[in-house]
Amino acid sequence: MTNSKKLSIPEIKKALKSYDKESLITLLIDGYKQSQEMKNYIHVLLNPEETIEELYQKSKNQILHEFFPERGDAKMRLSVAKKAITEFKKWCKDEIRTIDLMIYYVEVGVDFANEYGDIYEQFYNSMISMYGNVVDKINNNLELCDRFYQRLKSIVMNTSGMGWGFHEELYSLFGQLSIQVEKGRREGH
Repeated sequence: MTNSKKLSIPEIKKALKSYDKESLITLLIDGYKQSQEMKNYIHVLLNPEETIEELYQKSKNQILHEFFPERGDAKMRLSVAKKAITEFKKWCKDEIRTIDLMIYYVEVGVDFANEYGDIYEQFYNSMISMYGNVVDKINNNLELCDRFYQRLKSIVMNTSGMGWGFHEELYSLFGQLSIQVEKGRREGH
């Protein structure tokens, strides 16, 4: 491919205005055939509820597969599991399901650690980071706190006795959330 000037959004708009309806449809269909991203975009645009649910389930399966594959050993590629969350968020803009996937990532990671024993430090740091991100996202939203509180509490309980300061870090993060929940309830929110 030669070095060509990248078109700006206004230049693209101007060029597309000269296309007739059939040419624009052909352009979209060609993009659809060429790109998974374009397929996702069009599906979310035209059939949002069903597509969002499909992408959500696909993301959950990708996370689970990294830790507990149907066959073979766990690959435990944390970047692949986290990318499933990032991709879902990018296409669906569904905050509640995105938070749910973030919590699911930690839940599955904790299940893996409980099943197979001590894991490397980077693994625990990734779980702590994701848990902390969830706490940051929901900390000032009592409705979201109430929705996810028990799952976040269960994660902390399921890490008791784990190494690398894992349980203590999660306990501390959960404590921050608990303070906000209690404060919100006292204030009648």
